[in-house]
Amino acid sequence: MEAKFIAFEGLDGSGKSTQIRMLAERLRMKGRRVAVTAEPTVSALGGLVRDSLSGFTKRTDEELAALFLADRVAHNVNPIWGIEKLLGDGNDVITDRYYYSSFAYQGLRTDEDWVYAMNLNCPAIRRPDLCIFLDLDTETARKRMAEDRSFREIFENSEAQRAVRERYMEVFRFLEGRENICIVNAAASAEEVADAVFSHVQALF
Repeated sequence: MEAKFIAFEGLDGSGKSTQIRMLAERLRMKGRRVAVTAEPTVSALGGLVRDSLSGFTKRTDEELAALFLADRVAHNVNPIWGIEKLLGDGNDVITDRYYYSSFAYQGLRTDEDWVYAMNLNCPAIRRPDLCIFLDLDTETARKRMAEDRSFREIFENSEAQRAVRERYMEVFRFLEGRENICIVNAAASAEEVADAVFSHVQALF
């Protein structure tokens, strides 16, 4: 059966890592091969992005958006760990963040049409078969982050996260009818969220 490409999105603290792990385990139990990736990637470009997000290196919003784009191209085309290679080898690919994050985060701080265009019109960037957005209110997300992290990135504050969540909803309205996007309530228990996620993923096969 054809390998599928699934992207997870959500606020920091929404449980993406947990749900990606649970979905990968369920798919493997069904006999499918699964590869898990993330953005920023492990590449040198991904390192530049992480330096910017940490605040270690100051860059303009346009520089950061362009770095994300370059890292995303590498994420797709790298001959060893790229999405196209993994799919071609028969792996379902699950990524923690994809271009929807650029639309939500960088789209807040620079020209949104430019961010849309350079990602959606890039021939090297694949469209996912499914995007799953783990929706969580910002206060709960903040509390979860406070429990799990001692360090915050530049977007990880309540005011920024509220704006980002609103922006995600605008992005999904913009993409409605053009992309397969499912919004899942992430405030439920991990098992309930996993069941909801898996029901959407099963529809692909």
